[in-house]
Amino acid sequence: MMRRTPPTMALPGPIPETRHDWHTIKTLLPYLWAWKGRVVFALVCLLLAKLTNVAVPLVFKDIIDTFTLPGASKLEQAVLLVPLGLLATYGALRFSTVLFTELREIFFARVTQRAVRTITLQVFEHLHSLSLRFHLDRQTGGLTRDIERGTRSIGSLISYTLYSILPTLVEIALVLGILAARYDKDFTLITLITLVLYVSFTIVVTNWRTVLRREVNELDSAANVRAVDSLINFETVKYFNNERWEHDRYDEQMQKWEKAQIKSQISLSWLNLGQSLLIAAGVTVMMWRAAVGVASGNMTVGDIVLVNAFLIQLYMPLNHLGVLYREIRQSLTDIERMFGLLGKNREIQDAPDARPLFPNAESGPCEIEFVNVGFAYESNRQILFDVNFKVGAGRTVAVVGHSGSGKSTLARLLFRFYDTSSGSVRINGSDLRALQQYSVRAAIGIVPQDTVLFNDTIFYNIQYGRPAAPREEVIAAAQAAHIHDFIERLPEGYQTRVGERGLKLSGGEKQRVAIARALLKNPPILIFDEATSALDSKTEKAIQAELEQVAVGRTTLIIAHRLSTVMNADEILVLDAGRIVERGSHRALLARDGLYAQMWALQQQQHLIEA
Repeated sequence: MMRRTPPTMALPGPIPETRHDWHTIKTLLPYLWAWKGRVVFALVCLLLAKLTNVAVPLVFKDIIDTFTLPGASKLEQAVLLVPLGLLATYGALRFSTVLFTELREIFFARVTQRAVRTITLQVFEHLHSLSLRFHLDRQTGGLTRDIERGTRSIGSLISYTLYSILPTLVEIALVLGILAARYDKDFTLITLITLVLYVSFTIVVTNWRTVLRREVNELDSAANVRAVDSLINFETVKYFNNERWEHDRYDEQMQKWEKAQIKSQISLSWLNLGQSLLIAAGVTVMMWRAAVGVASGNMTVGDIVLVNAFLIQLYMPLNHLGVLYREIRQSLTDIERMFGLLGKNREIQDAPDARPLFPNAESGPCEIEFVNVGFAYESNRQILFDVNFKVGAGRTVAVVGHSGSGKSTLARLLFRFYDTSSGSVRINGSDLRALQQYSVRAAIGIVPQDTVLFNDTIFYNIQYGRPAAPREEVIAAAQAAHIHDFIERLPEGYQTRVGERGLKLSGGEKQRVAIARALLKNPPILIFDEATSALDSKTEKAIQAELEQVAVGRTTLIIAHRLSTVMNADEILVLDAGRIVERGSHRALLARDGLYAQMWALQQQQHLIEA
């Protein structure tokens, strides 16, 4: 069968809080139907496997009847009356059942795994497209568990339905049809009543157990969130000597999970007991009826073997119906939660007619302008008020102010992590909302105040600024950031792993990696958000000179707390409580003797004390 790539499908829309299972199945079906040829072939194999499986007891009945024919010795029966073809047919049918079952799995494996891959990638891509607000509000541990369960449940759902439930339904239909055609209606009636009672009991009890199971999963996610949050903040736990506190908090959650898990396990035992009782009763009544038929001469020994074999074939898979039904319901719930992530609204989206910042794909000089910008993270907490300033192409503007004045918010708005509440942010005269986000962010390089690195090598973290950059350029960026010599002294050099969030490096080392990463990106716009705050004075002066050299010819926005790092900026803005209260050059602001001059005097006193 020719290999094909499934078509790109639109993301599912938002789902309601209470969603019917059929809606989840309808959302999932297009991912499977993209491989309709394989799906149809797998269903044909399923039908053939069940036909051969049902035919095995029929052939076995004929063999038994042949051996038990009256009027011949056992040797004569074995040599003369048992057709070799019948035995060959029996063996062929046994093998065919396995053959068609495995063919079904071979051809459907690609469908299942490609569906899992496609949906997982869509969820991953969609999560990256959501706003910063969503990720700040969301707990990472619970989010990853939802994705993990959802992707695992897709394979489980397909496996349970296609490999267990659907084959069992086909086999039930075939067996009931054979019983109705060959024997008294009593056999069909007994089988049907037993099946109805069995399925009804299983569904009722499993629905009750689903509530318990959902509670177990919720508590499991909550415990995982606590564990992940505690381990991520490992250093903080150590700083405050709170290992026992974290242990007790985690144990508190695990105790709740333990109680819920015990209830769930006990309810499973009651389900298994009830199922076994119904199966035993059904088999007993059926075999009694068959024994009466043999005693009266209406049925042969082969018939009683056939009825018994049919019952065993039916009840063996049905014995796991409760588990299958529960797992299918749970899988649907988990998939629904994952599709719920796909349904999360993208707060920041490209307009339908959004255009790239540089239509010719070649970057050029950029001019940044904030026009009457107002912004609030929450409706009752205004951060910026009527902010107006311009950063000319190739010029450097610095923003200073006390903590909480809104400096870093300017960078977030420029990256369009949020949209302004009022006013607009523009690049080259175009409102960011009219531009493609990807093209805007491709034009900006940033050294953030809080540098978080990937748990990979130093080389990988620097190269992340431009993944296709050759090794020579990565090393050149490291040299420009004054970290190359430090890296070379490490036993593994650039292949040294930095640990979770870069915790194996000091604050200054992480910041220099971030500077190298931004330099490697080589964008027309640079943002330095407290870019040297974690460096010592000597290193800061060396890197500051390097940064000023790099900023030549680029549009640069510097967000700083240390005023000594912004003295050479073309213009300095003083931000206070979300408003620009002063602006001008370093000399002009000192001469004004306002807030900037006070901040400068205070920092000079601190330098004298430290010296």
